[in-house]
Amino acid sequence: MRHDTYPAAYLAEILNNARTVAILGASSDNRRPSYWIGGFLLGKGYRVFPINPKYAGQTILGQPVYARLADVPVAIDIVDVFRRPDQFGMVVEETLNLPELPSAIWGQLGVRDDKAARRAEAAGIKVVMDRGLVTEYPLVYELQHTRLPRSAA
Repeated sequence: MRHDTYPAAYLAEILNNARTVAILGASSDNRRPSYWIGGFLLGKGYRVFPINPKYAGQTILGQPVYARLADVPVAIDIVDVFRRPDQFGMVVEETLNLPELPSAIWGQLGVRDDKAARRAEAAGIKVVMDRGLVTEYPLVYELQHTRLPRSAA
């Protein structure tokens, strides 16, 4: 897939079908995007798993923090990446080593590595890069509230 633009249906499907989100690079600083996006996702009913070895064993937004993806005790639907672009390849490798692969890896604004994305996609994982997850969330609302056409009687 080319990662310059994404069809709205592609993004909406990823967000609508997910129930668990691992926030890789989670911060306890409420001024950081990873913090308030975690709060937003919790408010929308997602299970959020902050990942950051610096805070492992503590809590962020009332959620236990894990050192790495493999420590999360349930299957992850989306790995939401708040790391430098040069670390995206390592994130993909860590993700590919999970016992159960997530449906998507989402690189936040500025996070893009096309070579790493191809490795994830080859394993069947959808990839979104350089996009704000929260800014795309209205697509879920639209998907859930679109009226189906009435059948002709």
